[in-house]
Amino acid sequence: MRCMSEVLAPRGPDGSGEWARGPVALAHRRLAIIDLSEAGAQPMVDGEGSDHELVAVFNGCIYNYPQLREELAGKGHSFRSTSDTEVILKAYRQWGDDFVDHLVGMFAVVLHEPRTGRVVMARDRLGIKPLYLAESAGAVRFASSLPALVAAGRRDGTLDTSIDPVALHHYLSWHAVVPAPRTMLRGVRKLPPATVRVYEPGCGADGFRDRVYWQPSYERDPAKAGWSARDWEDAVEEALRTAVRRRLVADVPVGVLLSGGLDSSLIVGLLAEEGQTGLSTFSIGFDSAGGHEGDEFQYSDIIAARYGTDHHKIAVDSPSLVDALGHTVGAMSEPMVSHDVVAFDLLCQQVAKEIRVVQSGQGADEVFAGYHWYPPMAHVERSPGGGFDVEAATATYARAFFDRGPDGPGGMSWLVGDGVLEGMLAEGGADASRAFVASHLARAGASTAVDAALRLDTEIMLVDDPVKRVDNTSMSWGLEARVPFLDQDLVTLAAQVPPELKLADGGKGILKAIGRRTIPTEVIDRPKGYFPVPALTHLEGGVLDLVRDALTSEAARSRGLFRPSAVSELLAAPNAELTPLRGNRLWQLGLLELWLQTHGVR
Repeated sequence: MRCMSEVLAPRGPDGSGEWARGPVALAHRRLAIIDLSEAGAQPMVDGEGSDHELVAVFNGCIYNYPQLREELAGKGHSFRSTSDTEVILKAYRQWGDDFVDHLVGMFAVVLHEPRTGRVVMARDRLGIKPLYLAESAGAVRFASSLPALVAAGRRDGTLDTSIDPVALHHYLSWHAVVPAPRTMLRGVRKLPPATVRVYEPGCGADGFRDRVYWQPSYERDPAKAGWSARDWEDAVEEALRTAVRRRLVADVPVGVLLSGGLDSSLIVGLLAEEGQTGLSTFSIGFDSAGGHEGDEFQYSDIIAARYGTDHHKIAVDSPSLVDALGHTVGAMSEPMVSHDVVAFDLLCQQVAKEIRVVQSGQGADEVFAGYHWYPPMAHVERSPGGGFDVEAATATYARAFFDRGPDGPGGMSWLVGDGVLEGMLAEGGADASRAFVASHLARAGASTAVDAALRLDTEIMLVDDPVKRVDNTSMSWGLEARVPFLDQDLVTLAAQVPPELKLADGGKGILKAIGRRTIPTEVIDRPKGYFPVPALTHLEGGVLDLVRDALTSEAARSRGLFRPSAVSELLAAPNAELTPLRGNRLWQLGLLELWLQTHGVR
């Protein structure tokens, strides 16, 4: 337990605690945001020494904890702290496993009843906070990061660190997204979002039972059938204002990561309208490479000037980027190929010197249809039964999003060794990643192919790419990042918005309409950008050397994941071809090997 806690130390630099009794042991690393006193320390015990003793560890923030505290006090519960952790304990006492239905926030929580031996785990609705698990010899370990479990398994030799071939297929197909419960390692799994897991006697062969407690509908609400576009805009704006306001709850100042795009600019504008002054904002930029600009300061400057924020611009040169990659890869709980991971890592390193909590614009593209693959989904034909053609929808989605197909130059069979390739296939020899997407798109509860794609991305891609990226990099520097676009009420409402309102105006139409009421139009009408890190799209110099060394190392050769001929061909022309999402195919391979070596996975 102690070695796991040590790995988690950067996520919680303000304190540590341990609790152990019988077969259960808990450890916690604290980032003090709410109730900075020792009364808010964890593991937190309620009713110590009584027959109803209860202990909890918790990562995240419950934004409605003041209201819940008042409600629970009215029901007879007493409090000894002002922390949201204690509110979770009392909520569990009041409502049992249904306590999660009352929480508004981001959280991974584990509660234990010493008298009964019962253990309850829960993860927030959008998977903002992670919870990894490893089971071996009848024991279950859990942690906020996968490397903590690897460290414990390396110490006692109990963890299976072999590569999960289906997870590898997802990684290589789906821009490094590996859907829960899988991870890249066979011996580590992750609790899916919006899930409560209970371990107690009588739970059956698996030893636990799961309940999915939240799943919004992506169908039109009959009660809103008469709404105009303006009605939808007003409702979404009010929900977003509430989401931004909720994420101000803290006993320390709250800033904003300002990229200069619509989403983060809108957060700043709404905070200003809430009366926030002297708001700290932070932007980052990089050297240009391969003809690509490396910063968007011109847009973040407009917002900072308009609202008089205390703005910090962080410029990173190419040598500094290469130097930072080691920390970035070390901060990843799972390998993430998106080139902006290092951007967030470097940004968070500097932000953490100034402030402890920030709001971020992550999630708006997935919730409000900001990506280029949503418009083609609108052209998927309807099926005779009244729904949409799932096969056509799957092909359309894969064509725009997947990094490679099964065959041909650059395809899976060209890249992966025969022995690995066999294990990648789904039942019946199907492409595992396409089979997963098809199954998800076919689920009931989505009116159109656009709705189904938005649901897929919100429940799967968003969780295991953008959201994970923000959590891993921010927490590695002791910084808490909050994401108002993933407020549960906002996402529930957005799921009901007619797709044509989201797709309007080049994507995110409804957000752009709201933005025109608040922020400068130069930021709204600019070309869509991404967090640019040119040196990881166009590999050269030090970054290319790192990748070459990793992929030609003895560790990589003995692992045998990729055909040597494919690796040689990619190294000979490292920038010859980008993925549909404009990622570098060689970086995808190099990052995986760098991650495995960094975390001591043999």
